[in-house]
Order: sequence, then C-alpha cells, then structure tokens
Amino acid sequence: MTEKLFENDSYLCRFTARVERCEAAKEGFAVVLDRTAFFPEGGGQPADHGLLGGARVLDVQEKDGEVVHFTDAPLDAGTQVEGEVDRARRFDLMQQHTADHIFSALVHQRFGFENVGFHIGTEITHMDFSGELSPLQIDELELEANRAVTRNLPVSVSYPPEAALTAMEFRSKKELSDLSGRIRIVTIGDLDVCACCGTHVAFTGEVGLLKITGCQSYKGGVRVFMAAGERAFLLAQREHRQIEAVSGLLSAKQPEVVAAVTRLKNDDADARQQLGQAQGRLLGYRAAAHAGKKMVVTFEEGLAPDDLRRYALLLCENGAELAAVFSGEEGGYKYALAAGGSLDARALGREMNALLAGRGGGKPRLIQGSVACTQAQAEAFFAERGALSDPAAPV
Repeated sequence: MTEKLFENDSYLCRFTARVERCEAAKEGFAVVLDRTAFFPEGGGQPADHGLLGGARVLDVQEKDGEVVHFTDAPLDAGTQVEGEVDRARRFDLMQQHTADHIFSALVHQRFGFENVGFHIGTEITHMDFSGELSPLQIDELELEANRAVTRNLPVSVSYPPEAALTAMEFRSKKELSDLSGRIRIVTIGDLDVCACCGTHVAFTGEVGLLKITGCQSYKGGVRVFMAAGERAFLLAQREHRQIEAVSGLLSAKQPEVVAAVTRLKNDDADARQQLGQAQGRLLGYRAAAHAGKKMVVTFEEGLAPDDLRRYALLLCENGAELAAVFSGEEGGYKYALAAGGSLDARALGREMNALLAGRGGGKPRLIQGSVACTQAQAEAFFAERGALSDPAAPV
C-alpha cells in the first residue's frame, strides 16, 4: 500500500520516495512508490502532474491501495527519487474542490439536496444535485458561498474513530474509506462536514472567488457550472472585456447593453421581415413577366434556398408546367425545381442529379438540391429533354 502524503498535507509538493517497481505501460511507464504526494484521479478531481526523478508524471491512478504514476521515462526499482508536484495545478484543483464543498453544503442546508456528481474540468467545474434549483435560487446560493469564502473558515482533515462516526452527521456521495477502513472527513468551520478523498485549501479565503457560470436540468435535478480562484477571476476579466467591447460597438453604457442588444435584435427582425416582403414582391413581378410560358429555366444571382423555392413556385402559379431556378457560381449551383399540372418534379430531379453530380429531393410539386456543373451543362440537360421547347423561355 502506498503512503499518501497528500491526505494530511495538501500543500506538500516536494518529497522523496523509493521506487518499488517500474513497468512498461501502454503509453510510457507505470511507477509505484513507497510514498507519494501525487494525488491520483478520484472523487471528481483530476490527477496531479509534475516530475518524478527525471521523468514527467502525466497521469496518476489508484488501484488496490497502490498509487500508480504514469511517466514518460523509466525509473530504476529500488532507487530513491525526488518528486515535485505541479504546484500551480495542485492549488487550482484545491480551490475548485473546496469551492464545491462550500456550495454543496449550502444547497444541502437550504434545500436538502445531495451532491450526486462532481467533476473538475480544465476550465469549468460541474456539480450535480438531486433536486431542481431556479436561477434565482442559484444566484442567492452563489452570494452565500462567497460570503463563506470571505469568512475565511478553517478547513481541516480528520479520521474519526468508528464510534465517533456513528454519531456524526456528515455529507457523503458514497462510503469513502481507505483499505484500513478509515473514513476521511473534511470539515469547513461551522459550515460543512463531508467525507472526501480530495485535496483542499486550509482556509476558505484561499478560494478567492466562486463564480457560477450556468446551470441546466440534469437527470431530474440540476447541473451547476462553476469556476473558483484564479479561474473565476480570469473568466470575469474576459467577460468584462467582452461586455466593454459590445458596449462600445453599441454606443451604450455597460448596464444598458442587454437592452441595446434586444433593440438591435428586434430592429434586425423587422428589417429581415421587410426585406423578405420586398423580395417576395420582386419575385412576384419577375414571375409575372414569364406568364404563359410552359417551361422556365433561369439562373439568378444571390438567391437563398427559401427564395429559390418561392420563385420556382411563383413561376408555376403563373402558368409554367416546369420551373427550374438556379443560383450560385459556375461549377456549383443550388436549385429548386417545381412542377405544375400532372408533372412530377422528382423523376426529372433524379435524372438531373445523376447526370450533373447533384443531390437533393422533395415532393412531387417541388424538389431542392445542388448540382456540380456549369450553366451550359444544366441548360443542355433541359434542352435535350425538351424543357426549352418554348423559344421565349429564358436560360
């Protein structure tokens, strides 16, 4: 069994140990020491990284009480090595984990919900709770959590005897014990008592800042996203710069950015509606100019798929039995093919797609798709099938 130095001192990042064994692994080498300060992945907390002798520690896992260090170089069994945990990464993970305990304790106290899932990601930590929380409730919990941070409560680790554990009330996602049967308890002042295997700061003030970044419904409860410490500061700094930039673009004060964006969005929707109506009238006029023609094949500039469809149908409403509208660039066109009367656009469309490297489909009256061909090739296709039998049909 590996002696876990991190269990009693989360700040210990330099240590010496004896290499018990070193074996080739799928990627690199698996090294087991007699003692280690490297935290193995577990309980939602990622593994520590760092250096072991002259090798880089890329991952750390625990199996049957042994802590296995996965390194990029071998170490000789029986030798003494120096280990150095990446201090910045360790402290960041400590901040995230203690922040989780603070927030989860408040959720449990106020609503009775359990923390049923927890994971520290590379940028954001998520916490899963057994009941639903509204955005307003989460805002209130966030404020209370930051008040707990500023109280600078002590964070301590203990291994109470079984008799004491029986009478003790503590949070736990599951029964957490090591191979000797001990249960590790992390206590945060008068705020929280929780069974936990992870590393934590010594005082809540070291969390610095706890920022909730979002939430979503999850498995009958809620998943809350969070950043703490320097992560939270950098996130707030980045978001402030973004709001500052948007404020400048909109010539609006920062507190008025949402209202300004809402107005801009509404104005854009109105403009799009007016543009659509104008485009519809224009297409109607152009379709009326082809009234009486049985076949119309036309190439247009800058028509969106919806306008292609609308124009093709308008041409059929003005008497065309077949209307093919193309838009795009030489060698690649989007199209809409509409049929009137007893014609089925799908049959001609399948043939066109096969010969002109096209794809698409639809219903008997209208199909849409794309072809990889030139305008001349498309015109030739319809000419060969009599689609241009009307001399006045545009091409």
